[in-house]
Amino acid sequence: MKSETAPEIVAGDCLRWLRAATRQVDLTFLDPPFNQGRFYRRFNDKQEADAYWEWITETLVELRAKTSPGGAVYFMHREKNAEFVLRALRRSGWSFQNMIVWKKMASAVPGGARFGKHYQIIAFAANGAKTRVFHKLRISPPPPPHHKHARQNGVYVTDVWDDIREMTSGYFAGREPLRTADGARFHKQQSPVALLLRIILSSSKPGDLVLDPFAGTGTTPAVAGQLGRRSIGVEIDPENVARIEERIRAARAADCVEKFYEYYRHTENFESIWGGARKNAGQNAERRHAGAEMPAA
Repeated sequence: MKSETAPEIVAGDCLRWLRAATRQVDLTFLDPPFNQGRFYRRFNDKQEADAYWEWITETLVELRAKTSPGGAVYFMHREKNAEFVLRALRRSGWSFQNMIVWKKMASAVPGGARFGKHYQIIAFAANGAKTRVFHKLRISPPPPPHHKHARQNGVYVTDVWDDIREMTSGYFAGREPLRTADGARFHKQQSPVALLLRIILSSSKPGDLVLDPFAGTGTTPAVAGQLGRRSIGVEIDPENVARIEERIRAARAADCVEKFYEYYRHTENFESIWGGARKNAGQNAERRHAGAEMPAA
């Protein structure tokens, strides 16, 4: 029997899918190609800027029409395009809530005549004046050097996310990235499990429908199902679709979200927010031994 939270993976163009969709979604993670000339088998990533942002705005318009009242979108893009991201959200009728700075952990490459870039932006917006769901998460990071003691009940998550490791190309990536038979990265832009975990916990409830219109490697559906959320991943590249379906079937140790439970345990009413089945400590230890990554310090 198919689980009620088993992800639905759709092969096709996201804008075409959105126009035909009849269901309402509650939360969307929007991580489109950034129009910076990268190679995609099924997408032109080097368009005229006006054409690209018109396409993004049209996607946001259709997305808002299919989003429940108070539903949320987390729209990730390059820091240099913050102006265009906000304009596209405004033109498509979304209500801006926060500009999240996702600070990377790898060393920034210094610029020739400007400061090195060390973060990406994630614009958080609502379909309406405010969000239907927002959980004030508390986390338990190590205390900064200038703090004498760790807080006994954790700290609230702010709009600066500096505790989530990006999927780097080197050894820091660990076992989480999908790889080809020769060990190469399958997809250079894979989103980390920890990023989608925070977004889904913050802005959805168990049973809600989570959408990823540019599913890529399928991190969103891989995380959503573990938290008792329904999900739809739309992906235009058939090779990516096949790999997403394999990832969902395989239930990899590196994708397991249980290792993050303790990190968020001080959040009020966290058991009901989490929504996923918890395993015993022995099984958790076995997963960690198998290579599941712990939250980055």
